[in-house]
Amino acid sequence: MSEELSAATSYTEDDFYCPVCQEVLKTPVRTAACQHVFCRKCFLTAMRESGIHCPLCRGSVTRRERACPERALDLENIMRKFSGSCRCCSKKIKFYRMRHHYKSCKKYQDEYGVSSVIPNFKISQDSVRSSNRSETSTSDNTETYQENTSSSGHPTFKCPLCQESNFTRQRLLDHCNSNHLFQIVPVTCPICVSLPWGDPSQITRNFVSHLNQRHQFDYGEFVNLQLDEETQYQTAVEESFQVNI
Repeated sequence: MSEELSAATSYTEDDFYCPVCQEVLKTPVRTAACQHVFCRKCFLTAMRESGIHCPLCRGSVTRRERACPERALDLENIMRKFSGSCRCCSKKIKFYRMRHHYKSCKKYQDEYGVSSVIPNFKISQDSVRSSNRSETSTSDNTETYQENTSSSGHPTFKCPLCQESNFTRQRLLDHCNSNHLFQIVPVTCPICVSLPWGDPSQITRNFVSHLNQRHQFDYGEFVNLQLDEETQYQTAVEESFQVNI
């Protein structure tokens, strides 16, 4: 497939993956100066931290781009025509359908987690905590976690694999890599559940892999967790116009 794609276009399969989230591009946008491509959300989030620099090469990004990045429509069209291999099951899927495929790919779910409830799977209720969020209904086989705060101001979490508590995100990551690296047990990620958009019914089949893929940084350093997605986007646009070029 790679040879077919290279022969028909100037792209390789790697060009369809975002360098920020490492997933297949979703709503790809391209920087004007260095021509690097990112998912739109990844780019806007990175702009909040880096200010005027490309997230990949630190090249300059214009004020207009920071507010309204240009869609990479040529790349989107190519993603609709060509197929790539699922990183886990190797099945050939159109690039623009790859993320949808991940939702039903058992091997991908085992590696990275899945947003669905596993039928007839019972999680111990000993670790169930009441959520601060206003959720009207929660499945009986799902854990919810009460988020605490350390003396440093960082939220703390309970390890769902051994029930040890009071871990910051980084300490939980280090703890699981040291003590549970090869332990593959379906659990609910306490960090994901603590986020405003967290789904308490989301089961992660390989928790340690999920931590290493999704929680290498604190979301609170990039976004205001008290605001919804649309408000954060509007705030990012408004702040971008206040940045001196």
